[in-house]
Amino acid sequence: MIVKAFLQWAETAGAADRAKAAHALVRAYLRVGPADETRQAAIHAMMHLLDDPSPLVRQALSESLGRSAAAPRGVVLALAEDQPEIACHVLTLSPILTEMDLVDLIGRSGAVSRGLIAARPGLTRGACAAIAEVGDAAEAILLLDNSSAMVARQTLCRLAERHGHHAGVRDLLLARADLPASARNRLVQQVTAALTNSLLVRATLSPSRIAHLTQEADKAATLAMLETALPDEMPVLVDRLRQAGRLTPAFLMHALCSGRIEFFASALTNISGLEERRVRSILATGRRHAVRALYEASRLGRDIAEVFVEATLLWRELMRRPYLSAGESICQPLIDRLNRPADPFSPVSQLLDLVETMHHSEERRLARAFASHRAIAA
Repeated sequence: MIVKAFLQWAETAGAADRAKAAHALVRAYLRVGPADETRQAAIHAMMHLLDDPSPLVRQALSESLGRSAAAPRGVVLALAEDQPEIACHVLTLSPILTEMDLVDLIGRSGAVSRGLIAARPGLTRGACAAIAEVGDAAEAILLLDNSSAMVARQTLCRLAERHGHHAGVRDLLLARADLPASARNRLVQQVTAALTNSLLVRATLSPSRIAHLTQEADKAATLAMLETALPDEMPVLVDRLRQAGRLTPAFLMHALCSGRIEFFASALTNISGLEERRVRSILATGRRHAVRALYEASRLGRDIAEVFVEATLLWRELMRRPYLSAGESICQPLIDRLNRPADPFSPVSQLLDLVETMHHSEERRLARAFASHRAIAA
């Protein structure tokens, strides 16, 4: 009878009074027990208020029910599909909404509602994946800014694939320690493309200089990324690099001289078709002829293969030392051990030029670090 009287009163009351009454109705509903006969009547009254022409009334329902685990599911679902100003409380807070509810809402709702869901505390993996699949860049940023969201690694890959061109999304993805190496590699290429197409860069540097610098920066970034790649990611990353035509002798030599042995072994496994255990065994303990056969099976010419053989043997010697000084590498010993061909444009000469360039770059890096430490000490 009380609910019936309330509904009759609501027919003539003003919007502000109806909104206050909605708050009072929800408070009364939450106070009564599940077996109370007035509980169902209160639900019917709330259902009636869902059709109220004033958004103030529906907003009052949303605000009052937003955090409650005892809220009527039908009412919450209806409020979740109302206009964003009303739905925001239940979309961001309601424990009634399940993962499947959120996924359905993401698929049917507009950008604002999807953004509200993306900012929801403790957002589940399935809902995160749905945002990554249909959301725009702004919603991706809200999702990545949501530190409590359970974003799966595959979802991060999808975000990189769909929104890697967007600087804001790219920055948030690259800042994540759990970003898969394959996605990080994709984003590095996006950064390289952005720098190459920058008007400032094009106005300052010549096209040949831009091409050289972006190529070197891309190579360095890729090698640095390999240090954070998980073992199970390495085969996938290697296969993508191979399909992109980036597993060149120069890149492999750069990886070997830089000490990226995990990647180097995985790359040889991919190229040669041999078992990974066999490749690793040959690299670590195989005799010279076995090492040479491995490189020739990896489609390296005999002359180039000999350079890799010497580099491998030097790497073994370096790893057997009990102590290594800062910046110690195989670059200079490799240059000293091999004779340069007479032809400066031969593949072996170009490979040794690369090793020499790496050696000089490392010397400059160490010199900068030394000067920086001295300046700080002073």
